[in-house]
Amino acid sequence: MEEELKCPVCGSLFREPIILPCSHNVCLPCARTIAVQTPESEQHLPPLLHSRGPAPPAAAPGAGPGAAAGSAACLDSESAAGGGGGGDHADKLSLHSETDSGYGSYTPSLKSPNGVRVLPLVPAPPGAAAAPRGAGPPSSSLTCPQCHRSASLDQRGLRGFQRNRLLEAIVQRYQQGRAAAAAAAKCQLCDRSPPEPAAVLCEQCEVLYCAACQLRCHPARGPFAKHRLTPPPAHPGAPGGGGDGGGGKGAGGGRKLPTCAEHDLENYSMYCVSCRSPVCYQCLEEGKHNKHDVKALGAMWKQHKAQLSQALNGVSDKAKEAKEFLVQLKNLLQQIQENGLDYEACLVAQCDALVDALTRQKAKLLTKVTKEREHKLKVVWDQINHCTLKLRQSTGLMEYCLEVIKENDPSGFLQISDALIKRVQVSQEQWVKGALEPKVSAEFDLTLDSEPLLQSIHQLDFIQMKLPPVPLLQLEKCCTRNNSVTLAWRMPPLSHNPVEGYILELDDGDGGQFREVYVGKETLCTIDGLHFNSTYNARVKAFNSSGVGPYSKTVILQTSDVAWFTFDPSSAHRDIVLSNDNQTATCNSYDDRVVLGTAAFSKGVHYWELHVDRYDNHPDPAFGIARINVVKDMMLGKDDKAWAMYVDNNRSWFMHCNSHTNRTEGGVSKGATVGVLLDLNKHNLTFYINGQQQGPPAFENIEGVFMPALSLNRNVQVTLHTGLEVPQSVKQPKLPNN
Repeated sequence: MEEELKCPVCGSLFREPIILPCSHNVCLPCARTIAVQTPESEQHLPPLLHSRGPAPPAAAPGAGPGAAAGSAACLDSESAAGGGGGGDHADKLSLHSETDSGYGSYTPSLKSPNGVRVLPLVPAPPGAAAAPRGAGPPSSSLTCPQCHRSASLDQRGLRGFQRNRLLEAIVQRYQQGRAAAAAAAKCQLCDRSPPEPAAVLCEQCEVLYCAACQLRCHPARGPFAKHRLTPPPAHPGAPGGGGDGGGGKGAGGGRKLPTCAEHDLENYSMYCVSCRSPVCYQCLEEGKHNKHDVKALGAMWKQHKAQLSQALNGVSDKAKEAKEFLVQLKNLLQQIQENGLDYEACLVAQCDALVDALTRQKAKLLTKVTKEREHKLKVVWDQINHCTLKLRQSTGLMEYCLEVIKENDPSGFLQISDALIKRVQVSQEQWVKGALEPKVSAEFDLTLDSEPLLQSIHQLDFIQMKLPPVPLLQLEKCCTRNNSVTLAWRMPPLSHNPVEGYILELDDGDGGQFREVYVGKETLCTIDGLHFNSTYNARVKAFNSSGVGPYSKTVILQTSDVAWFTFDPSSAHRDIVLSNDNQTATCNSYDDRVVLGTAAFSKGVHYWELHVDRYDNHPDPAFGIARINVVKDMMLGKDDKAWAMYVDNNRSWFMHCNSHTNRTEGGVSKGATVGVLLDLNKHNLTFYINGQQQGPPAFENIEGVFMPALSLNRNVQVTLHTGLEVPQSVKQPKLPNN
């Protein structure tokens, strides 16, 4: 709360606060400081700025700009109290600011501790009369230091602004509570027992000092010169320090009732809605409020209190949300910390695995090198041994031949010469070409290409691609219609993992296995052709290049109990004419033409009716079911793709594959109703005329997918009625007429 009680100009607690027209508050001494003259009076400004005069004493070392602003405020207060010296002090202040800046055209300014630029009071021209206390200079204005809106001062000067008595009382209670708390606060560095009362608190050190300890342990020089020393804070239990604010005098207990600013003897009794200010009775009678809308002061007080309380409730809710958001952010910090440690451990494990794999591969490669070296050494050693043996044999033969040649016995020589010559020739032939060449080279025919792996190691980095998160099913958009279901989903917020597509899975409606029914990028899908009166389970998952993400929650969808459908214009013969939202059918041709319904049935019990709107010249319309590929340019039932009952005005027949069976008395006319009951649980088809079963069940043992069907010509017009309950009671059919 202390920030709300500080003046935006001097940064200190409010002293005699006044309310500006913009609803902000400022101290009365500070208001005198920031009041400036309008352009009509600025004609006297250049001579004053170019004059020279003694400068006021400089601020003490270490004092901030707030001290300068406060000094200016004090100077202004003193000058105002003196009656005629206000201009001299302001003139000195302006000259001091000008000489400091070095620019003759620069408007002197100060800054408050809150960073608000403060324009000092521009002095009046020489010889001007001194302004009365509390009044601003003639034709002067005041700029709000917070919203920078300007307000002109009238002849009353600053007295034209209302005093904020409520804020002044709160500041007084706060100061009393802080003084009491300061008296209770003890120095935290005293070696005396008990410690001395604390005099200041260092906001940076967060330590309470008494006067002696502050001079000894926290001097205002060196690194402590920038520290901010403030009075000891009020503890929550102290009066005005965050407790109940008890200061002895409440809003109306013991305090003097405020009087009107314009009529000193009158108390405020009404509230002017137009001017938004309290007024007295005399203001209403004589002043400018006599024609304004006014209300009782007490009633408006209660009304504004209620409005403020309501606004505070909204702020309180936002503050609660902000606290919850801060808790969420703190949890996010913890999660980031934990995830960071997990990723570090994962990275170390992955790199260690790569190092282990490289070490194992290195061992394999070293084994190959060792085997190659041993093979080369063995070949060379074998060649050395073989060559050494041959060389020894050749050398012995040469020495023996030389000894034989030395002998002088011709007959003895000739006895062995032929055999010896052959041995020498054979020995020479053993040293054929290549025998004296090494079989292996000293070079190893092994080349290790590590460049791709080295590049891969250099390119080793994190990728942002991860498995996509769980999609969220949008239940408000999921719905069923007839035997169709529509599913919608979206990705969770704050999800940055890319998604390339989705996979939608649906079971068989009977608790069976899930199967894929859609793969694509859309987040909305409609599946048609399901079973009526069935319960389906659906789920969806997302995928990208990294893989397939987890499944979403399973949503349960119930298809309609009964079928709602119309005639299908897309599959009807071109001679068929549809109207009444595709529920009424007729034909342009005298030949029979086929039209199908938009629904397809493969399970359950279904019933629909066809009302005969027009029946001329006794035609033979046919009603029944068919496959989707039924022949459409002849009567229904003449091919093997349809099961029908055709009827005239007297009797009916069942027909399939152009086979007529079960002739039954009773026909149709204008206004008749034909009912079709398809029971795929019992696999049979039954017909009704005007609510009475027409013959026995027409067809049995039928299986597959069937669509409602009708064939008619231009003499007949029928209207389709769907969404009907299955008939519970069946009248006895008429006996067939053989």
